[in-house]
Amino acid sequence: MDQQIDWSGLEAVVAAAESAPSCVLGIAVSAPSGARFEHHGERAFVAASTVKIAVMVELFRQVDAGRHSLSDRHVLADQDRAPGSGVILHLDAGTSFSLADLAYLMISISDNTATNLLIELVGMDNVNATMRRLGMTGSTLGRLMKGRPAQPGENENWALPSDYARLITAILEGKAASAKACDRMVALLERQQNDRRIARFMPAGNRPRWGSKTGSLTGIVNYLGFVVTGAGPMVIGVFCEQPPDPLRGEEIIGEVSRAALAAVGFPLS
Repeated sequence: MDQQIDWSGLEAVVAAAESAPSCVLGIAVSAPSGARFEHHGERAFVAASTVKIAVMVELFRQVDAGRHSLSDRHVLADQDRAPGSGVILHLDAGTSFSLADLAYLMISISDNTATNLLIELVGMDNVNATMRRLGMTGSTLGRLMKGRPAQPGENENWALPSDYARLITAILEGKAASAKACDRMVALLERQQNDRRIARFMPAGNRPRWGSKTGSLTGIVNYLGFVVTGAGPMVIGVFCEQPPDPLRGEEIIGEVSRAALAAVGFPLS
């Protein structure tokens, strides 16, 4: 933690949230100045759909390398459908999607079918290798999206809050892929449709720029994203394990985000 910023308000929010039985938070915050706050930042949490950010990065890196084009198309087959979040599983076989369509659906509404199609396209091993190249030493993509937690004997998707804050920072700084690709990834994150987490306490009008990827499973409510302050972007990652209920998990993420931004002089309300 950086002593140049008074993080006491954020620490109070964390303590209050973790006073609930079994609730554990993993938090990684990077202020515009580069100052950081972490709470269980090096602990492994179930990634849920936040792992889709890493899939997006690998897709754009392969597009940069000329292996694919975002205009390439995939025709939906019945066996493609994945349970859980998204809309593609409800669409007719034969529907055609560009890779750009699949990336949008994966990030904006966390579509599991779109995600699995992209994982199969780019390769799970390649996603993990790219995470290592970008300094994500403790996070892994271990399985496809199934709309449920891993069962005994299955691999899981794991996330270190510090790893994923580092990945968001790399995207914002144009270092996760080409500068053009990173700009497109930022635009995708800004098309997030869930505004009940980081944007929870933002004013209804004149909101700052923000972008995110959510992740939810039974007993898991996660968030990774950024808010553009007057001094530059602030990266906020919150992994909420066993909150009292999902709605409280979303509220905790909003409270953490509000406190983190207030600490750097950017109050939301």
